[in-house]
Amino acid sequence: MYKASIDIGTNSVLLLIAEQTEKGLQVLEEAQRLPRLGSMVDSNGLLAKESMYKVLVVLSEYVGIIQKYGDEVLTKTVVTATSAVRDAANKQEFLALVKETFGFQVLILSGEDEAKYTYLGAISQTKVESDSIMIVDIGGGSTELAVGNSTNLLRGISINMGCVRFNERFLLHNPPRQEEIRECRRSIEALLHATQLHFPSHTQIVAVSGTATSLAAIDQQLFHYKSSGINNYRLNTDKLATIIRLFSIHTFQYLLELHPEVMKGRVDVFLSGLLILEEVLRYTRAEEFVVSTGGIRHGILLV
Repeated sequence: MYKASIDIGTNSVLLLIAEQTEKGLQVLEEAQRLPRLGSMVDSNGLLAKESMYKVLVVLSEYVGIIQKYGDEVLTKTVVTATSAVRDAANKQEFLALVKETFGFQVLILSGEDEAKYTYLGAISQTKVESDSIMIVDIGGGSTELAVGNSTNLLRGISINMGCVRFNERFLLHNPPRQEEIRECRRSIEALLHATQLHFPSHTQIVAVSGTATSLAAIDQQLFHYKSSGINNYRLNTDKLATIIRLFSIHTFQYLLELHPEVMKGRVDVFLSGLLILEEVLRYTRAEEFVVSTGGIRHGILLV
């Protein structure tokens, strides 16, 4: 049975078409576009009309892809929205536009639901090597931390820090100033310690979302994104620190020339995502993490 899901995030809109089999969810087709729906939502609390219409263009493209698998798959497509839509005062305008244009009834996920579906999606696609795992999902507007084992989620939380939100809030220059980076780090550290999240010392860290997958692609010098080369890829804190230094001192234009496919639509917010990831690893005292291509769009099809 074919299934489709669309995840409307703060920076990205992701499509998944999969088949539910006895062995689990088998990915058939995926797509990613970066219309940045949540641009400036952190400062003004509103979805910009231009950003909303960019998302409609992406959804139109995705409808065409889904229709190849049959009208029933399109009719049953699950569409979710997260931090940007959740926070926006004019969310109903956006939801009405999507409903009127495509017939999709968008499900706005709470932060806790984001954590739950991210956890389910990640463990469905990625090898779990410990009886304690933490899924880290760095989105554009929020970051979800989900602690569990190979089968059960024990606790999931959402923190209002994301790569778009914190880029707009702290990293105001190109390249950012060192004091901006320090202030960003201090805010991330304070928010993490405020969670009082508890977990065993041997917890395996699994990172999902564009920050983690782009990092894996850059570390391998993959100029064409391939899920098979990204999923289950290991990175340690030393490599992460090296890439953070690179993105701290160079302009967006230079970094885009270095990694055009991976950084298009993401280059200006990538550093803030890396800083969040590094602070999470410090908080958990982890020396390495595993990258997963799973996420909300997978998890929502498993329930």
